[in-house]
Amino acid sequence: ISNCGRKEKTISGLSYVDEIYHQDLRFVVTLLLKSGDMSSPGTSMFTNFTRLCKGLALVLVVGHLVVQFIPATVPYLALIPARTIPFAWNLITSGYFELSVYGVVFSTVSLLFMGKFLEPVWGSKEFLKFIFVVNFLTYLCVFVTAIALYYITRLEIYLYMPFAGFHGVLAGLLVGIKQIIPDQEILLLKIKAKWLPSIMLILSIASSFFTLDSAAYLPTLIFGTYMGWLYLRYLQRRPETKLRGDPSDDFAFSTFFPDFLRPVIDPVALIFHRMLCGRSNATSEDHGYSTSGAPLPGSDSAEASRRRERGARALEERLGTERLVPARNKDELQSDALDSV
Repeated sequence: ISNCGRKEKTISGLSYVDEIYHQDLRFVVTLLLKSGDMSSPGTSMFTNFTRLCKGLALVLVVGHLVVQFIPATVPYLALIPARTIPFAWNLITSGYFELSVYGVVFSTVSLLFMGKFLEPVWGSKEFLKFIFVVNFLTYLCVFVTAIALYYITRLEIYLYMPFAGFHGVLAGLLVGIKQIIPDQEILLLKIKAKWLPSIMLILSIASSFFTLDSAAYLPTLIFGTYMGWLYLRYLQRRPETKLRGDPSDDFAFSTFFPDFLRPVIDPVALIFHRMLCGRSNATSEDHGYSTSGAPLPGSDSAEASRRRERGARALEERLGTERLVPARNKDELQSDALDSV
């Protein structure tokens, strides 16, 4: 995995680039939030869903209808560990349909709302790539875990339990929200966004002790959360810096846990980090950044302003005809967002 070594120690140049990157992200998010506030309050929440998310929602609905009207398709589409070797495509197809009506309604609505927020920030191509990679890795881990549990316990339920559903990807998308606006309070809940993945997992683990259905969802949610974090932490390419991942301390693995547990979690996370990235210590010179204390290119305020303007133009292009605000308010909106940054 490229650029992993830079995460083992703080380098001034990379810290600066990381700070600028997060400033750009917060600017785009501020623009989105402000545009949502200025839209018609009665309809803005339920409109302007992206075309990609509508298409994915349609896939979920059609997939559910197929397995409801043709139940014989379930062994060919769902992940059943005992049959995955001959039907390897299950590792992909299992994530794009739901077995229950409640599941398809929840997944469709969650996808539309989270996609409406994340896709303009990441871009459609990156958003789709995230969904595909996280879905595949999640069900690959579920398959390996089920096989391991069977050999440990010799219980055949682990081999023949069907795993399906989009909730693993939804868990990963929650991690994306945690990354972009960790300190933003969620309306009504009064909970900061950075705690959403952790709260979701706690509730899922608690409910798994009481219902078998919840226990079937639990591995997908856990691996979906972890694979979402792994992708954003190490793999997602930043167009602003040409680097991969997010090495900031605010997005470390230990931030999923309460503060008093972090001294215990950090050493364990470091072990897995070195397993993934090796012990190489990449220097900033490898990526063209200065660490000698000299100012980096683009460190002046004029360059920062130009960077924010480019972010505004990029966002407008992504929104296209589905702008969240009327055209007559565009200049005022951009001015307010730039001032907030």
